[in-house]
Amino acid sequence: MSPRIAKSRDDASRRARKLTETLAWLRLCAVSGQALTVAAVAVVLDLPIPLAPLAGGIVALAAFGLFAFWRLRQPWPVNFPEAFGHIVVDIAVLTFLLYCTGGATNPFVSLLVMPIALAAAALPLRYVVAVALLASAAYLALIPWHLPIPSLHATPNGRFNLHVAGMAVNFGVTAGVLAFFISRLARALRDAEAEAQREHERALRDEGILAIATQAAGTAHELNTPLSTIRTLLAELRREQAGGPLAGDLDLLIGQAERCRDILRELVAIGRRQLAGTPQRLPLAGFVRDCESNFHLLRPEVELRISIGDDAEERIIEAAPNLRHAVINLLSNAADASLAAGSSEIELGVVAGRDLAELFVRDHGKGSHIAPGTGTAFQTSKSDGLGLGLALAHATAERLGGDLTAEALADGGWLQRLRVPLLAADNRRP
Repeated sequence: MSPRIAKSRDDASRRARKLTETLAWLRLCAVSGQALTVAAVAVVLDLPIPLAPLAGGIVALAAFGLFAFWRLRQPWPVNFPEAFGHIVVDIAVLTFLLYCTGGATNPFVSLLVMPIALAAAALPLRYVVAVALLASAAYLALIPWHLPIPSLHATPNGRFNLHVAGMAVNFGVTAGVLAFFISRLARALRDAEAEAQREHERALRDEGILAIATQAAGTAHELNTPLSTIRTLLAELRREQAGGPLAGDLDLLIGQAERCRDILRELVAIGRRQLAGTPQRLPLAGFVRDCESNFHLLRPEVELRISIGDDAEERIIEAAPNLRHAVINLLSNAADASLAAGSSEIELGVVAGRDLAELFVRDHGKGSHIAPGTGTAFQTSKSDGLGLGLALAHATAERLGGDLTAEALADGGWLQRLRVPLLAADNRRP
């Protein structure tokens, strides 16, 4: 099954479950209202109505309501046909109760419109049409077939019209249901659409990352030969310039070339570990110090301060290969923000919970760079940036089952929090 089909089925199941939950709570309200109405008509108004059949219908609806709540607690998904079946049961019970109380002459007969409105808010068109036809058929059937009840147009004392009073109550019930339950359904659908949009943006981002990764693998292979040539020539120049004015610069270039070679080797090693599915197991504090060491090689001009919580010294993390790169990307973004504000300081810290490791990166910028919360696309506020850092960090956090958040600090800059599970078993999504 393709991810797109699975996603569509998940969305349909969420909509069906939300409708079924709404019907369950509405059914509970209906049972209470019907019981009170029957009691008021039979006891207070002393009208002759078929109490036994009405009580049986209400009890049957209550029993089905308990079954619906039990069903919603079960792990298996709810689908559209099942939600449609719940609506059919509600229409059938309501039709029976109306049959016992005057049929189409009952002021509450317009409640048959309610299932149509609920179905239209969550079900596909074919089910909405089926519900509308079923409710219309029930209404038409109640016109000739029903048990008569005494006239509701006036009580013996003539003080008020019971039919008009029933219509007023019916209007209040309908307005309340439309305002509350359907608004809940609409809000749930809007949330589902927003989540679908976020998933679409994540899919586009991941496709872009995959394309860049494929290109990077080919580029790394092609760079190996010219990089070896550069290292050889730099070594020869260094021997010729021993003690000369360019010796220091040549040493720096040789160090950078060595670093490039190490990066290529690390890229290959990461690919092998990724294919094998074996994360690197190391102390959490050691992972942070390793990130610090790698970052110093890349950005020696930045002063990185680290803080390690007491629990992090002893806890072990099974770090995915790309987690280190995510942390270094965050540090690099923080360094750019601090340097742009005239500061060379950034901070990296880690604390360990029971199941999660939380790494935080703090910069001393002016808060003008893009916040990590917007990292679903390749965005950057730097003129020479590619916009990959945040996107890669977000993708890594989500793939490992964690998250990446940020908060603006009162004294300027951002505090970025990267949370990931400590165990690789938790890191792998199904």
